Formats: sequence, structure tokens, C-alpha cells
Amino acid sequence: MLYLRSRNLQEDKKTGFKTSEIYNILRYKEMKSIKIGMLALASLIMVSCGNVGHVMNGKALGNAVKSVIGLDKVKSQQLLGDWKYRGPGCAFTSENLLAKAGGEIAAVQIEEKALPYYQQVGISSDNTFISFKEDGSFTSKVAGTPLSGRYTFDEATQKITLKNLLFSVNCYAKKEVGGISILFEANKLLTLLQTISAFSGNKDLQTISDLSKKYDGARIGFDMNK
Repeated sequence: MLYLRSRNLQEDKKTGFKTSEIYNILRYKEMKSIKIGMLALASLIMVSCGNVGHVMNGKALGNAVKSVIGLDKVKSQQLLGDWKYRGPGCAFTSENLLAKAGGEIAAVQIEEKALPYYQQVGISSDNTFISFKEDGSFTSKVAGTPLSGRYTFDEATQKITLKNLLFSVNCYAKKEVGGISILFEANKLLTLLQTISAFSGNKDLQTISDLSKKYDGARIGFDMNK
């Protein structure tokens, strides 16, 4: 290119074009090649983004099934045993309500927002667990505070009722990969935490409760594994 540009304007004997004209033709072809390359790259990016979108939508759809109570039911025998807390849990009572809330991302956001408040209250894998026994009794600790009593489990609705002399509270079981979730209505979780702890006036507890109140059909609680 530089060589062509530095030459005097002479006609090329073979083509009949002046050297400046040859340069312009070559420059045009070069720019055209660059444009074609850029268009090809843009097309590749668009296709890639489309594929990513399909993957993300597929993942969201798969997770949506996991974040709805009762779609993959926990059996009575599966509920039995010792379950240790591993993190906040959240799910919705129907696929429609999950979709209305914004999809799987809504459940994830509630769990993420709940985690620091759980930590402030003192809930950890070391001091929070529940054991369901075959005779209908349960023992548990939440943030180190012991709680025991009787329970009933309805496989059809996945509802667990926990009872003792102090209270009766309903929660729901949801099957998870490698474990289960024990989930509550917002006000029921607040009642449970206030009943078994010295945090009845703690603002963190109220915040935990408020997290799911703005989402119709959301249940919040604990992801557990054995």
C-alpha cells in the first residue's frame, strides 16, 4: 500500500489504470473485507447470545420446577431422619405465582437477602437442625435454642404441622437436590423464631418476615441436608 501511494501517477501497462486508481481499488476491497468480517463476527455474537438465552431459559425453566412446593413430593419415609441447616430456602405455592413474581430469580433473591439476617440472628449449620422420628415426635434447634414436640405430615399437600405446649405452626416440605427445604408462611416463620428465641423485638426477624410478604405465594425457611 505504502509503495503504491508513494509512486507517481503512472498508468499500469497491464490494467490501464493509474497507480492511484489501483490503490483506491485495493483499499476498497480491503475495507469491504473488514466490513464482511465485522458482520460475520456480529452474526456470530448474535447467534451465541441466542444460544445463551436458550440455555438460560432452559435453566430457569428447570429451576422453576424445583422452586414450587409439591411438584416433586417428599414421601413420609423420606422425611424421617436428621436434617441439618445448610442455607435459607424459598419456594412458591404454584408455578403461576412463581412466574408472576419474576421466575426463579425471585426465589434466589429472597434467599440471598435472607442470608445476612439469618447470620445476624445466629442461625448456622452448627446450631440449627430438625429430626423427624417415626413415632411422630420431632426434636430441633434453631440458632441453638431447643424445640421439641409432635408433628404430622400430609403427603398430598406437603404440609408439616409442628406442635408442642407453646405453639402449633404449619410449614411445608419441598424436595431439593441432596435434601429438603422446610418452608413457612412469612408470619409463621416470624412466630416460630420469636417463640423459641430471645429475639422477639429484633428488627432482623421482622425483615426476614417482610422479605417474602411482597411476593404472593412465597414461602421462606431453611434448606436442609442429612
